[in-house]
Amino acid sequence: MLYWLAEYSETFIAFNLFRYITVRAGAAFFTALLFGFAFGRPLIEILRKRQGKGQPIREDGPETHLVTKKGTPTMGGLLILSALTVATLLWARLDNGFVWIVLGVTLGFGLIGFADDYAKVSRGNHKGVPGRVRLALGFAIALAASVSAMYLHSDALAGRLAFPVFKGVLLDLGWVFVPFAMFVIVGAANSVNLTDGLDGLAIMPVMIAGSTLGLIAYIVGNVNFAEYLGVHYVAGTGELLVFAAALAGGGLGFLWYNVPPAAVFMGDTGSLALGGALGAIAVATKHEIVLGIVGGLFVVEALSVIIQVAYFKRTGRRVFLMAPIHHHFEKKGWAEPQIVIRFWIISLVLALIGLATLKFR
Repeated sequence: MLYWLAEYSETFIAFNLFRYITVRAGAAFFTALLFGFAFGRPLIEILRKRQGKGQPIREDGPETHLVTKKGTPTMGGLLILSALTVATLLWARLDNGFVWIVLGVTLGFGLIGFADDYAKVSRGNHKGVPGRVRLALGFAIALAASVSAMYLHSDALAGRLAFPVFKGVLLDLGWVFVPFAMFVIVGAANSVNLTDGLDGLAIMPVMIAGSTLGLIAYIVGNVNFAEYLGVHYVAGTGELLVFAAALAGGGLGFLWYNVPPAAVFMGDTGSLALGGALGAIAVATKHEIVLGIVGGLFVVEALSVIIQVAYFKRTGRRVFLMAPIHHHFEKKGWAEPQIVIRFWIISLVLALIGLATLKFR
């Protein structure tokens, strides 16, 4: 919105700064961060009063959670979503289609998560919206986003899958790209949702992955950088750096209240929304495969659940002491902060590997 002030730069020269994506990204970061600091505590108090007993804790989860996490309110994702939405609307170019696709996916999955959290809190148990309903709604949102992205991509890129490292390689999927992109978005949303099981565990890897994808968006959206690095130029995606910066700022504002012991959980409201955002950025920038590297932690968390369920149904035995895999380490005696910080380190390393694919081609 404030980008349009650049038109009046002849009257007030400082407005010329708003032409630069990097300046607006920095402003979006601090806007979202300050929003989180300003409204975090009041929101938590409202959630605490409204929810009473807080988020229902699963009885089949780690025994310690029944004590340490009892009474903690959920739906803290509302703080992140509000912060990043306000910051994005203020600082991004609102005539950019990719911004609306990513923001739409984020808020759409946020609504699904909110409905799920509300059902859990109101019923006083961990059973929310049925899984099939959540998946159906998620795939509907992903369908709209995937088709829209195809129409915004150039003819040379629409319906094609790009590969990291291999310069100039594009696999023409045609309209098969749409279900593939839908799987990426829905898969990312649910993988982040599975990761959100310990205080601070999901939000930092989301910020790391989001910032990495934001930088990739800025590079592939700049014709000079894209040509220099030998990556596919995707016109218009550079503006997603503003969204990614807002996500990082809102995430930090939330993390202030989510560090152990958490004052609030993000809930499905936050985890589904943020995961969907990562998937949408990857689809927009043609870096779906790189998302699997950058968000490798989320992939491992999801795979641990799939492996555990499949193996148990087949043999009646478990591969892990408990799934998702962060609970496995809890069962092995690792302290919660130990698991969280080590998973943060893994996320950072994977992000650097993902960025390295831009150079090694």
